Amino acid sequence: MKALRYYGARDVRHEDMDDPVPQSDRDAIVQVTACSICGSDLHIYHGHGFSEDTGFCVGHEAVGEVVEVGRGVHRLKVGDKVMLPAAVGCGSCRSCLAGNVANCEFNLGSCYGLSARLQGSQAEAVRVPAADMNAVPVPDGVSMDQALMMTDALSTAWFGARNADIRPGSSVGVIGLGPIGLMAVESAFVMGAHVVYAIDPIPERRALAEAAGAIALHPDEALERIKQDTRGNKLDCVVEVVGSDATVDFALRLVARRGTVSVIGVQQSRRFAFPLERAFAAGLTFRIGTCSVPEELPALFPLVQSGRLRPERYISHRMPLSEGAEAYRLFEAREAGALKMVLQP
Repeated sequence: MKALRYYGARDVRHEDMDDPVPQSDRDAIVQVTACSICGSDLHIYHGHGFSEDTGFCVGHEAVGEVVEVGRGVHRLKVGDKVMLPAAVGCGSCRSCLAGNVANCEFNLGSCYGLSARLQGSQAEAVRVPAADMNAVPVPDGVSMDQALMMTDALSTAWFGARNADIRPGSSVGVIGLGPIGLMAVESAFVMGAHVVYAIDPIPERRALAEAAGAIALHPDEALERIKQDTRGNKLDCVVEVVGSDATVDFALRLVARRGTVSVIGVQQSRRFAFPLERAFAAGLTFRIGTCSVPEELPALFPLVQSGRLRPERYISHRMPLSEGAEAYRLFEAREAGALKMVLQP
């Protein structure tokens, strides 16, 4: 089969790769009909990946059709249309049965496409371990585009907003307006936010947030504008979606006393100077972490089916998988309105 393979910084190639084969009778093989590039894939693309491996297939967001199931797979059949949540679990431990794959006791591979341990989904086909857990049938009323966005991006946006303690009447800030940040803006409104400040240096992305009802601000003006609007009290809830030390620090400066900061931007910093004294004095809540997609889907399916959340609107490009290297380049450079890049084998 063809797949996108990582060989080093800014070196992603569309190449032949061995077809995936079952390694257990609980596995399934899914023919990929669409996959997408996540912002966290750029960490790998920049050479700051999550392993020392090279030559592995990247990507962790995909939808497709089941083409093979092991005899230990009971909830799926050949021909089913499925979505593949980014992270995987064993499907049988207490945490997985509760939907919390992040705490899987057997840690099958944690996420597709981070190393050769579990090959990625930017490919013509993918092996799905413990498929009854890790391949989710696409429900009626949810399009394949919407399902693709729920495999990671929308679920992470919802998780980040939920972790920010957003309630009816809350004032909210979202830092970073890539697809996840824009969907966090929408999620905040669905949760009842009174006002959402959407912060990003790119005018086109601010315009999209403004169209969703947010007050869109450049980072250079955000702090003073928010202090002015809130009479110095600042914001109840802040969602950080970038993953840099500077933006995490900025989130902590935007939040009000007794407020909450939720960090979902992928972090690899080991030396962040957390302002403990200020956080203690202000009684702040600080949460950081990755999303366990199966935990979020029960809330998201009805919101998407009813049209209250429309994640598909943030798909900016559709390109053949063979143009994957160019898609990564455009996405990194934010050229041509690049937002959510969907690749089709």
